[in-house]
Amino acid sequence: MPLLFLNEKSWGTACDPARAERAMADFVAVVRAAAAAGGATLVSEVDVKALEIAEGYPVNKWIGASPRNRALWQRLRALQGRAPVRSVFPAEDAADHLEYRHDGGVVLGLGAAHFMDGIAVSLAVARPWQTDHVTLERAELAEDDAGTLEMRHDTVDVRHLSAEPHLDGHLEWIRKARRESVTTGLRIWDSRADLYPHLTFLPRVKGQLSGLNPHWVVPVRRSLERLEEAVAAWDPAAMAEPEWQSKVSPEGETRKRVCRFTDLDGETRTFDLHARFTPGVGRIHFRLVPEERTIRLAHIGSKIRPEV
Repeated sequence: MPLLFLNEKSWGTACDPARAERAMADFVAVVRAAAAAGGATLVSEVDVKALEIAEGYPVNKWIGASPRNRALWQRLRALQGRAPVRSVFPAEDAADHLEYRHDGGVVLGLGAAHFMDGIAVSLAVARPWQTDHVTLERAELAEDDAGTLEMRHDTVDVRHLSAEPHLDGHLEWIRKARRESVTTGLRIWDSRADLYPHLTFLPRVKGQLSGLNPHWVVPVRRSLERLEEAVAAWDPAAMAEPEWQSKVSPEGETRKRVCRFTDLDGETRTFDLHARFTPGVGRIHFRLVPEERTIRLAHIGSKIRPEV
């Protein structure tokens, strides 16, 4: 089931009551439309009823302003799911290695929407929220191959809604997310043929995914999606390897010996190409199989140590 994360920064902006009324009506309409399309649930950092629609205009006051508003509130209340946003993370501290900002300020709902591969939803009072995508600055505490922690900075786009027209570009994704909700490592394994048709897996990976740390479910799923997209577009006759959509590199000569595994045909081969995921030193090891236009995955988990 797709999750809608309320953007708390879009509430409490100074504006006239008429504009606040329109924004709230649009907000309820788009949340209901998303729920109708894919069973989406609204997740917020605090109870929506505790917020101000506009500066000095709390939700309670809006509810009591007219029978129409009370009816809209009842419709919205039926769709509100859980709070705070961490309550839907695979583990409560799953995103502690990440910080998301917009216009210099920390944004919990928008960041959670990106981390959980969901959709953010806002009140369309201010111009930044009148769009179907929002760009965020992301800071990520990551560990390199040497075990050194460093802060990495980049920008990311998050799906976003504040009015029904924004839904058009996300409908296909919402419907797909409802069909293919993946929230555990075992579900990744069980759904691999449908989700990643251009990737093949050694049997040993099933055990790794079955015991996958909850912090890693979403990062692994997203890393596999990027690998799938790269391999799907790969023409082995024209390119030696796919155009990777994330950092992929081989191991150095001294570490290749720990990356040898029994392949599907019983032969032992080297799977030293690897993609990374965080938190920690997460690795997905694989080898190219150009004759089948696929890559074969041998390891999903922590960095391979010599004793493994």
